[in-house]
Amino acid sequence: MSEVKAPARRGLLKAAAVGAVGTAVLATPNVSRAQTVSWRFQSTWPQRDIFHEFAQDYVSRVNAMAGNRLRLELLPAGAVVGAFQLLDAVSAGTLDGGHGVSAYWFGKNKAFSLFGTAPPWFGDANQLLGWFYYGGGEALYNELVNDILKVNVVGMLTGPMPTQPLGWFKNPVQNADQIRGLKYRTVGLATDMFNSMGAAVTALPGGEIVPALERGVIDGAEFNNPSSDRVLGFPDVAKVYMIQSYHQNTEAFEILFNKGKFEALPAELKAVLRYASEAASSDMSWKQQLRYPNDLQEMASRQGVNVQVTPRPVLEAQLRAWDGVVRNLESDAYFKKVCDSQRAWCRRVSAFYLRYQASPVLAYNHFFARG
Repeated sequence: MSEVKAPARRGLLKAAAVGAVGTAVLATPNVSRAQTVSWRFQSTWPQRDIFHEFAQDYVSRVNAMAGNRLRLELLPAGAVVGAFQLLDAVSAGTLDGGHGVSAYWFGKNKAFSLFGTAPPWFGDANQLLGWFYYGGGEALYNELVNDILKVNVVGMLTGPMPTQPLGWFKNPVQNADQIRGLKYRTVGLATDMFNSMGAAVTALPGGEIVPALERGVIDGAEFNNPSSDRVLGFPDVAKVYMIQSYHQNTEAFEILFNKGKFEALPAELKAVLRYASEAASSDMSWKQQLRYPNDLQEMASRQGVNVQVTPRPVLEAQLRAWDGVVRNLESDAYFKKVCDSQRAWCRRVSAFYLRYQASPVLAYNHFFARG
């Protein structure tokens, strides 16, 4: 009978070390070392506009979180296509994605504007986003995109905007009669509202508004906010800035991606694109608190801008005009379905906050408006 020799201690240690290395190799995650995928992502905004900066904030978050597996290259409006051609370019794959507002696709289906510039039944734009993500709005948006229009995109809403101004004029708008015959720039459902008030509405992308106002092609115009308006040059061509309006009481941005390319991504990169939109949305709502008040004050104090509040009779006339616009467009079953969904959300949510929150006006006057 042969003698079985016990393995030497050094051999045992060597075997254990080899086994440990093998186990470590097996346990290492299968991290892709593929070359970075670069996507062209165009905004619908001029490069100097704060909206393009907001688009950059989103892109920066995606690029920081994607770990060199996916990189978005941000381009300004017009770099590849004009602002109003973005949706078609993303659907066709000419661009991989983009940043804009759904009201820009109003010409394809008027219901698109309900996802960007709805009638003023939302208390604020954050409630619009709440409806989109928790009140059935996203499913209705996907129905429009996938089933009705059949465009090859994936979209998400982000970035709540405050109420937009009535706009810029050579002379103050003191009553609703002055709207009649006014050559005016706006977009989305607001075009129908102003048309019903007797205005002659022209839809122009942001970079074309000030030149049109300067040449007299239009008599008045709105874009969005004091920071955009200031850098785009509105104070150079008009000095009356009417704030408060119901034509675009609430609005949010839209982020688009080519559907085929988005769906081909691994789940973790899809999550990066979605969660970055949520992070950028919050950051934008904080950043605008710094920038918008500062730029409004600078225009008033240094550029001779006369800031006036839109008179209540004009606001009431806008609300009456909205009644007619909605009633007319609800002859379309899909449009009515979206409106019904929004109204159900707003009746409950707006009523809660109006009842639940103490008046900010009372508190502001107490602390800051006393002599």
